Amino acid sequence: MLDIVLLGSGGSMPMPGRFLSSVLMSYKGRKILIDCGEGTQVAIKKMNAGFKNIDIICLTHMHGDHIFGLPGLISTIRNSERTEKITIIGPKGTREILRALLSPITYMPFELEIIDNIHQSIGIIKSLQGLQIEEFTQSKSYDMILSVLALQHSSPCLGYSFYIPRKPKFSVEKAEFYNVPKKIWSLLQKGETVLYENKIYEPYMVLGENRRGIKVSFITDTRPIEAIGDFIEDSDLFICEGTYGDDRDIEKAERNMHMTFKEAAMLAQKGNVRQMLLTHFSPSMDRPEKYRQNAENIFGNVIIGYDGYMKTLSFED
Repeated sequence: MLDIVLLGSGGSMPMPGRFLSSVLMSYKGRKILIDCGEGTQVAIKKMNAGFKNIDIICLTHMHGDHIFGLPGLISTIRNSERTEKITIIGPKGTREILRALLSPITYMPFELEIIDNIHQSIGIIKSLQGLQIEEFTQSKSYDMILSVLALQHSSPCLGYSFYIPRKPKFSVEKAEFYNVPKKIWSLLQKGETVLYENKIYEPYMVLGENRRGIKVSFITDTRPIEAIGDFIEDSDLFICEGTYGDDRDIEKAERNMHMTFKEAAMLAQKGNVRQMLLTHFSPSMDRPEKYRQNAENIFGNVIIGYDGYMKTLSFED
């Protein structure tokens, strides 16, 4: 089960009732934050979401409306007696910029690891120390798989997708067919290979067909490049920037390297996603709902985001 809270739905500058870009995901009692615009701390407090157990912060890019809430948040976490490491992930240049941005915080009781310029998927494992990341390998099982995509904006920018795999069902029929001792059924179900009484038993001997996991994709700020369609494919929730609602603002979108509602909807349709959540609204768009039809004409399952919007995603039966 994955809980998602849209903390801030604005772009460029905070507005009354609309903080800047930020999404909080809760999984197995731990949290991942995507972007940390101005107002993120207040939004977390308003939602009573908690910040002490944020283990990973994914930053799309280094523009102020996506990172200026970070110094205050890190400072508050520092004062919460947290000792576990926090990992910050971002595009090329993130490390250098954050060193300057966070320089006023002189004491840190936990390790702050900054990873930038990544080009491959990352495995995430839940441990006693929280959510830990490591280099992804096909042969290992993970609680979550994080993938990135280089986007097209005025500064280096990353899109993120989060996939929670689901283990196949246990198959008694297969276990009996392969004469697997019941004593090791649970180990094989966890994905382990077992040597028992001089014979090797593999997980496939007790596992049925693969089952659909949970996928969430996050895309902002960017023009609608071709690669996004494949990257977000089959997402249960596609969180996408909708900086401009009016189709007549296409020239602004092209000039500022953002998207309109219609362009976002075309990506959702191409990626065969289940639901699209629009966010990152221009300050000039005080009522995003007014332009809903521009998206729904292309893709039917659209949510117009707002600060405090919540959604829970669960495995299907």
